[in-house]
Amino acid sequence: MWHIESLPLKGAAIITLPAFQDNRGSFIKTFHETTLIENQLEFQLKESYFSFSHKDVIRGMHFQLPPFQHAKIVFCPCGAILDVILDLRKESYTYGQYFAHELSEDNHKAYYIPEGFAHGFKALTEKAMTYYLVSSEYHKESDTGIRYDSFGFDWATKNPILSERDLSFPTLENFVSPF
Repeated sequence: MWHIESLPLKGAAIITLPAFQDNRGSFIKTFHETTLIENQLEFQLKESYFSFSHKDVIRGMHFQLPPFQHAKIVFCPCGAILDVILDLRKESYTYGQYFAHELSEDNHKAYYIPEGFAHGFKALTEKAMTYYLVSSEYHKESDTGIRYDSFGFDWATKNPILSERDLSFPTLENFVSPF
């Protein structure tokens, strides 16, 4: 059964994906358009992809600029991640606020992330798989981010593994939001 819980960040939600287990293993439903519509979550799937990350890898905080912005549904079918979202919508009463939650193969939770949010995560296990359902296609020129350590979140790791690209992003303080 689907369970959708609104988050303190306006428009964002945690989705408990339906999971079924028997002597063969498990089956988890990751997308059901009617359920999203019934819960006022506007989402039209345009692209999907996944990443594998080593423990203590931090990826983020990523988003695409308008007019190529997108909503995402993110889940972790293998391992565990600490998933973080940050509201970049300047007219939102939750602008600049973040929310973090563990997504894992054990809890079969997913985030619904509206347009205008930055997204990132820290791998809590080796070979953590992060799977994305995205409402727009990748557009290189509008793909960007906010520096992971610039908005007050404690990633609880002394030696994170980061890409040069992610380290080059502007801080939240220096970012002029188009959202």
